[in-house]
Amino acid sequence: MSVDILKRVMLFVVLCLAQAVVFNNIHLFHCATPLVYVYFVLTLQRRTPRWAALLWGFGMGMVMDMFSDTPGVATASMTLIGMIQPPLLEMFLPRNADDRIRAAANTLGWGKFMSLAFIIVNIYCVVFFTIETFTFADFSGWLTAVVCSTLLTLMVIVAFESVRK
Repeated sequence: MSVDILKRVMLFVVLCLAQAVVFNNIHLFHCATPLVYVYFVLTLQRRTPRWAALLWGFGMGMVMDMFSDTPGVATASMTLIGMIQPPLLEMFLPRNADDRIRAAANTLGWGKFMSLAFIIVNIYCVVFFTIETFTFADFSGWLTAVVCSTLLTLMVIVAFESVRK
């Protein structure tokens, strides 16, 4: 087994456990929950095949649905993120970039990384909370949950990137 695959599996396990044990219990102002497992798909390598990104996203979403009691919500949202991450990453990379480059602050720079992270996390939160509520009757509550969870998730991702090599 490749060292890269082993690192990805370890990150998968660590993010799942962190989300299930710690972050699922954080509800700031009863509307903001950090959804840090999005970081897993955000940091896939440049030439990760689309089928692999979809499988990683589906697997992460399925595990998070089991831990979070959100049947199918995280799975659908993470599968969508797995589908759109490779073309979005290409938009932020120079043409002559290495094929094994990952989305990270030290490879893209903080500005590009935060732009990419914002787009991916925001799309994830919009889809996640739309499927979860399945109505726009409480539009202000939905919008508050999307905005606050996006910002809180981005703050946690910045903390991860600051301590990661």
